[in-house]
Amino acid sequence: MTVRILFATTASLLFATPAFAHHPGAPGNANTTGAINTLSATPAEKGGFSVGFVYESTTFDALSDEMLEAAAAEAALAGHAHVHSLDELRSAALGFSYGLTDNVTLSVRLPYLMRDGVRTGHFHGGVPEVEAEGGSSDIGDIATLLQWRVMVGESTDVSLFGGVKAPTGEDDVRNDFGDVFSTEFQPGSGSWDFTLGAAVTRRAAHWSFDASALYTFAGENDEDADLGDRLAYGAAISYRVIGHPPAHQHLGIGEHSHWGVDLVLELNGEWHDEAAEGGETDPNSGGNVVFLSPGVRVVHDNWAGYFTAGVPVINEMNGVQAEPDLRLTAGVSRSF
Repeated sequence: MTVRILFATTASLLFATPAFAHHPGAPGNANTTGAINTLSATPAEKGGFSVGFVYESTTFDALSDEMLEAAAAEAALAGHAHVHSLDELRSAALGFSYGLTDNVTLSVRLPYLMRDGVRTGHFHGGVPEVEAEGGSSDIGDIATLLQWRVMVGESTDVSLFGGVKAPTGEDDVRNDFGDVFSTEFQPGSGSWDFTLGAAVTRRAAHWSFDASALYTFAGENDEDADLGDRLAYGAAISYRVIGHPPAHQHLGIGEHSHWGVDLVLELNGEWHDEAAEGGETDPNSGGNVVFLSPGVRVVHDNWAGYFTAGVPVINEMNGVQAEPDLRLTAGVSRSF
């Protein structure tokens, strides 16, 4: 019996937003073994179908009104865009995957995005002030990801990835004043984005080691907003404390327990380029953040559930932005 891969969250990175702190987390998977946020190089078996749900919440160290006013004054002098702050970003997504062959898997993901506590510092009548715009929520952009395993070893797999995000989400959600939110706070980006990447997985008895990197080329939307290219990367180590080793499952050795429990530790990084609108770069966008993410997965028959908590160990944001301080991810998936 091969590993049943349950790609519930493989296209997370394909949501485009111009400021790093205001977007959902890195890509991930809900495998029955191995990493949670980092992509696995082991695809679904031919004809295997899975469906999953994943919920993510990221809270931020919101900027004070004084910081927003000072940043707004500096931005106005430099001729830049307004400065924003955010309290929380939540994402609830449905994911589907299908094994086209034993080495090729197609995954599709549809998210619903919710942002709370959007505040903007700007100049009004020559005086800096802060507006509490409220929150935005609606259906985001649909994303697809194709995985092709190019190397199959006794204990090591290597895969390439290619994906596309289509501008199908809502991009005209309004704030509490009746004005349309800026692009970075819209559920849909309004742009076509394309992704390329790779992953490697190695199994050794009860241990599993995963590493992946995905680069997304962001396109422009109808408002001439370029949301910035981005790179999602990660490395993970996991240990099966209950159930047969992942290596035995991969090779089809022996009878399998109905239960499995994995302990997982990951480093998940996200780099974002600066955004641009109308050809003008926003200095208060983009940056690099690395999360240390311990987690746990529980498997029972064809079901898998998982939870991970990410704490930033590197928080290098460009300009003035609300920095993430905690990211929680939980999901459940089932294979058929």
